[in-house]
Amino acid sequence: MDVDKHAEELASALGEDKTEVKQDLQNLLEYSVPIDEAKQSVRRKYGGGGGGDASPTSVDVADVTTDSGNVSVTARVLTVGTRSIRYQGDDTTIREGRLADDTGTISYTAWQDFGFEPGDTVTVGNAGVREWEGRPELNMGQSSSVALESEPLEVPYDVGGERDLIDVEAGDRGLTVEARVMEVEERVIDGRDGETTILSGVLGDETARLPFTDWDPTPAVEEGAELRIEDVYVREFRGVPSINLTEFTTVAGASVEVTDEAPRVAIGEAIGSGGMYDVEVTGNVLEVRDGSGLIERCPDCGRLVQNGQCRSHGQVDPEDDLRVKAILDDGTATVTAILDRDITEDVYGGTLEDALEAAREAMSREVVAEDVRGKLVGREYRVRGHLSVDEYGANLDASEFESSGDDPAERAKAALEGVGARPGPDDSGEVRT
Repeated sequence: MDVDKHAEELASALGEDKTEVKQDLQNLLEYSVPIDEAKQSVRRKYGGGGGGDASPTSVDVADVTTDSGNVSVTARVLTVGTRSIRYQGDDTTIREGRLADDTGTISYTAWQDFGFEPGDTVTVGNAGVREWEGRPELNMGQSSSVALESEPLEVPYDVGGERDLIDVEAGDRGLTVEARVMEVEERVIDGRDGETTILSGVLGDETARLPFTDWDPTPAVEEGAELRIEDVYVREFRGVPSINLTEFTTVAGASVEVTDEAPRVAIGEAIGSGGMYDVEVTGNVLEVRDGSGLIERCPDCGRLVQNGQCRSHGQVDPEDDLRVKAILDDGTATVTAILDRDITEDVYGGTLEDALEAAREAMSREVVAEDVRGKLVGREYRVRGHLSVDEYGANLDASEFESSGDDPAERAKAALEGVGARPGPDDSGEVRT
C-alpha cells in the first residue's frame, strides 16, 4: 500500500501538512483500520467532512490489486460469515466472506451489515482495498454503498459455504461443515478479556480430519457428536487449516461418515497445498539428518538442548529422548519426516534405556543414529501424519511409519520401463538400476 500517495492526496485536499497527515494515517493503519476508514477519520480530524475521494473506478474482480485505492465492483456473494473482533479497544461485529464475478474471487470485510446474503448479486461502490494474507481484500465501510441487483450474475463458482474438510483452506470464512468430533478437550487460556475457557480438538468427515477451536463453548460439541456446524472461519494453525467456531456459529445434529484413512497424496501435492493436518505419503529415505537418535531436551519447554543449554531457559538439566529426522523423497518433492520416541524405538528395535546402554558401551551417543541410518536409508516407507510448511521447509510429524512392503527390484524395473529403458541382469543375476 502506497501510504505516501494517500497522504499526499489527503493533504492537498485538506490544505494540511503532508507529514502530519501521513503520521495520522499510519497510526490508524497500525491498528488494522481499513484505508478508506482511516482516510475518513483523518478528514474529520482536520474538518474536511465525510466526502470521499473522486469517483472510484469500476473494475473486474481479477483487476483489483492492493494498489487499487477505492473501487466499485459488481459481483455475486458466495459466502457470508459473522464475527466479533476487538477494534480500537471496542468489540465490533463484522461480516466477511467472498465475492465473485466471471473473472475471479475476492475476500471482503464489511464493517456494518449491508443486508446481503449468499447468492445475492450486488454492486459495491467506493470499497477500500487492503492486503490480507498476501492478497487484496475489499473493505466496506461507512463511505461504501451496496446495491442489490435484480438480475443474478452467473459465476463459475459454488454459491454457499458448504465444504468437505479436504477442501477447507486457511482464510475461508462463512463456511458450513458436517463433521464428527473425534477429539475434544477443555482449556483455559489468557484471552482478550482475561482467562477464557475454550474447546479444542479434531473434527473428521469422510474426506479428512482437521483441528478446531470453539471460542464460545457449545454443549453439543462433545466427543463422538455428529454435527452440522454453520458459520465458521478458518485460519492457519501450525501450518494447517484450523476450523474456528464463534458465538455466531450454529450447531445442529447431522449424520456423518468418517474415514479411518488419511488422504494419500504425492509429497509435492501435500507441500503445494500449504499444509495438511492428516495425510499419507510414500517415499524413499534419502538421509537421516543430524540431530537424530539420542538427543537431550529441555525439561521446561521440550526444545532440543545442546551442551546443556536451552535457547529459552539457558543452562538446564536435560532429559534424554529419542527421535529421527528422515528426508523422504517420492520423485515429486522431499519432506522431513519427524519420528517421535515411540516410533523411533520401533525403528531402532530397542527402548530409550537400550539406546543409552549402547551409547555407554560405544562411548558415543552417535552410535544410535548410525544404527538407525543403516536400517532406514535407501528403503521405502509409508508415512502418515501432520504436514506443515514454513520458511524452513516442509515437516511431517509422523503418527505412523511403516515399510511400504514393495519389492525394490520390481519398483526399479517399473521405473526403467516407464522411461523406455530395458533392465538386464548383471553378473550376479540381480537387476541393474
